[in-house]
Amino acid sequence: MSAIVSGIGWHLVGAASAASFYAPISKVRKWSWETTWAFAGLFSWILLPWIVTSFLIDDFRSFYSVVDSKAFWGMFLFGAMWGVGNINYGLTMRYLGMSLGIGIAIGVTLVVGTLMPPILRGEFGTMLATPSGQITLVGVLVALVGIAIVTYAGHQKEKRLGTQTQDFNLKKGLCLAVMCGIFSAGFAFGLEAGRPIKAASLALGIDPLYAMLPSYGIIMGGGALVNFAYCLIRLATKPELSIRADLSQPARGLAINALLAATGGIMWYLQFFFYAWGEASIPHELSFANWMLHMSGYVFCGGLVGLLLAEWKGVGSRPVMILCGGMLVIIAAANLVGMGMAAN
Repeated sequence: MSAIVSGIGWHLVGAASAASFYAPISKVRKWSWETTWAFAGLFSWILLPWIVTSFLIDDFRSFYSVVDSKAFWGMFLFGAMWGVGNINYGLTMRYLGMSLGIGIAIGVTLVVGTLMPPILRGEFGTMLATPSGQITLVGVLVALVGIAIVTYAGHQKEKRLGTQTQDFNLKKGLCLAVMCGIFSAGFAFGLEAGRPIKAASLALGIDPLYAMLPSYGIIMGGGALVNFAYCLIRLATKPELSIRADLSQPARGLAINALLAATGGIMWYLQFFFYAWGEASIPHELSFANWMLHMSGYVFCGGLVGLLLAEWKGVGSRPVMILCGGMLVIIAAANLVGMGMAAN
């Protein structure tokens, strides 16, 4: 039971990092979003995954040579799928606003990323037939209710503060949010495809807490390819964007921007670093719950960070009470998942 509690705790630590990563990025000045995003991604998708792996593995060639090419390309392509979800994420915010966009996208990601792996493995029927699986699935449903409540609270906040997006388009936004949710679940699929790397890590004697990390460089490499291509194409084809102009600032401004973007990128990577720790603590037969814990924790920590940063100041008590209610529902969902695991 203590391992399950620590697993849920590590998922919350990772979710807190994910919910906070954009805070330093939002402080970057006089850089286009594309330059900022690409620079942050250099740390989160390329440098950190391979630096961490280099501490775990001495001989890359011999380690990865035992991985089946099907598993390798599965991880890479699912990573690229996740990268497409990242791009759609930004467009969702444009047409639905932050709260509605995040809530719908995360809700779809939670359902797809949680339920599809066991369905594809043919284990969904077994889940439905066991008390532990049934309780855990109820936890997933409760988490969706909590996300919906937090989303509604955020939408009320935006309306009261007058921050509703000027490009609001419900039909287009909903389509993009669903696409974002489906494609973003590619990371969960990539982790599933990366099971052979986890097995190879364990066979090498790597601590189970770190066994999944050598797969991240491949999964995130697929996402990096899509994101870098998008940013570079935008920078090359949009007259109002120029990487040369972004980098023509005084040295002090460049250093500050680089530090802020790098910090955001590092925090983005840390969500998955601690995800691996949480995943290592959860029983394999209930591994489908890992993605649910991460996604619901993301929304919970996002609400908490918003409160701590005084983003809800001036909205009145009702939206804040709705937010807190939704966060309590998410906590209840996490406890239900824990109960389901303990009943296994």
